[in-house]
Amino acid sequence: MSAEHKNHICGFNMKNITISTQFDSGNIDVIDLSDHQNIRLAIAKDNASDFLQWFHFRLEGEVGQICTIKILNAGESSYPSAWPGYDVCTSWDRQYWFRTPATYNDGTLSFTIELTQQSVYFSYFAPYSHERHLDLISWSQQDPRVSTETLGQTIDGRAMSLLKITDSEAPIRKVWVIARQHPGETMAEWFIEGLLHSLLDEDNPLAKSLLKSTCFYVVPNMNPDGSARGNLRTNAAGANLNREWETPSMETSPEVYMVRERMVLEGGDVFLDIHGDEELPYNFVAGCEGNKSYDARHAELENLFKESFMQISPDFQDEFGYPKDEPGKANMALAANWLGEHFKTLSYTIEMPFKDNADLPNKETGWSPERCAQLGSDVLFPISRVLGSLNE
Repeated sequence: MSAEHKNHICGFNMKNITISTQFDSGNIDVIDLSDHQNIRLAIAKDNASDFLQWFHFRLEGEVGQICTIKILNAGESSYPSAWPGYDVCTSWDRQYWFRTPATYNDGTLSFTIELTQQSVYFSYFAPYSHERHLDLISWSQQDPRVSTETLGQTIDGRAMSLLKITDSEAPIRKVWVIARQHPGETMAEWFIEGLLHSLLDEDNPLAKSLLKSTCFYVVPNMNPDGSARGNLRTNAAGANLNREWETPSMETSPEVYMVRERMVLEGGDVFLDIHGDEELPYNFVAGCEGNKSYDARHAELENLFKESFMQISPDFQDEFGYPKDEPGKANMALAANWLGEHFKTLSYTIEMPFKDNADLPNKETGWSPERCAQLGSDVLFPISRVLGSLNE
């Protein structure tokens, strides 16, 4: 085992500074810790692929030390243009995450912190651990309107969990919400947490009304292996799951294969795939304009969803986003495109920022778990409007 790899596995200690990553989603390689004012690190690649962006590590030192951390290979990352304007997610207690100002120059991401406690955590975005994922499922199933199902196992042997939520024995409508195909986009599962808390709130009249006629199928984490491994975009086999929807397989993309099979069996009226974007400081959606079957009715549903989302949430906007595909030119390997084409209904990718919402910035926290959860709660309104239009 190389010295560098041993540092990544076990941590490295010199002059009272320790870096460790041996916890859920941990990822960083140590280059040099000989000077606490020039701590040099590097992001490790996703296993079995060349994607490189996610980091999550613990730094321990002496109270009062002023530490300057430099991530030397930020310029070699999958999205180097993500670093300008980015500040590092930081936590003393792993509960509250704030931002440490960072600078990006000559391919290096640098930031400085004074240790007011002996240890501090840094992460590309606030982590969402597998333990919290299991807690969310366990909490949800306490509600009699929720049934849980394991669709199968991932390559690493983790459960692919599906939540089925309804208050009707014969629901008229079906809504699918999946999240975190890209495991480093942890904001997606924070969004799901907010959605579930609102959906199961007995004092939420909109949620109660929806569940009287609708069944929600929710996959909180499409990529539990990649999440635990500290990957940005891939699963244990090195597959980018959001490029697997045309021809998934149990060998390389069992997560997509199992969920897609269940979707085809059940059908659906609305499909939402929750993601995060490294570069754009906005919340936005990406639709099916490039699909061969895209028509005026599909456009009406998309516009209704967007207009309703903007009515309920000032954090959502439709000015900035991805370029729209030309007619017939959509990549059908993407979930939203494949689902929209197969089911001929509303299918959206919802994107949230790693940085902040430039329309309503928060200097202290940037885009945060709390705001992800609020957006997840707010999405019930545009869903209800779209379902209502289907009944007209």
